[in-house]
Amino acid sequence: MRIALINENSQAAKNSMIFEQLSKVAATKGYTVDNYGMYGADDAAQLTYVQCGILAGILLNSGAADFVVTGCGTGEGAMLACNAFPNVLCGHIESPLDAYLFSQVNDGNCIALPFAENFGWGGELQLRYIFERLFEQEGGGGYPKERVVPEQRNKKILDEVKKITHNDMVSILSKLDPELAKGAVAGEKFQELFFANCKDKAMEEAVRELLK
Repeated sequence: MRIALINENSQAAKNSMIFEQLSKVAATKGYTVDNYGMYGADDAAQLTYVQCGILAGILLNSGAADFVVTGCGTGEGAMLACNAFPNVLCGHIESPLDAYLFSQVNDGNCIALPFAENFGWGGELQLRYIFERLFEQEGGGGYPKERVVPEQRNKKILDEVKKITHNDMVSILSKLDPELAKGAVAGEKFQELFFANCKDKAMEEAVRELLK
């Protein structure tokens, strides 16, 4: 699994700490973590939580990432922004229990974390515990076990609904405000990471057009 970490501007100073905790857990599973930044509050490329959603949509729809970890001060804005895009199923995660149940019941591909609200002493430990439970086992296993079949059925229904209620990501990129969309892919390491891992030619071409 390839996991992308995205931080918006208000919580960029925590990027290295979040990356460290996520990488420790990912390493135990043999997963790869790509850090798309922001890497610090003074980065030239400043990401809002809306642009985190755009970037999550690009990465997941292109196959450049299999899972996205993002957030903001409360996690709410990032969650809403991510869920605005097709093929992104983002959960708002506040605890290890949230993480486990989201993985097993909802089988999503993105989480939004509150990096400021209730984030104090021991915050890095809470993050590690969240990541441990999130990636404890393959998603979609169900909980409780007697609910596995209806939960998996509902997940498939939701996926089909989203195909109808969302436009495809290539079309969306062509209609977004160009400066807003360009800002989402302006990160220092975006091109290095994205073009090495993108698996969708149409998305690659759309992003190259955006970067012109």
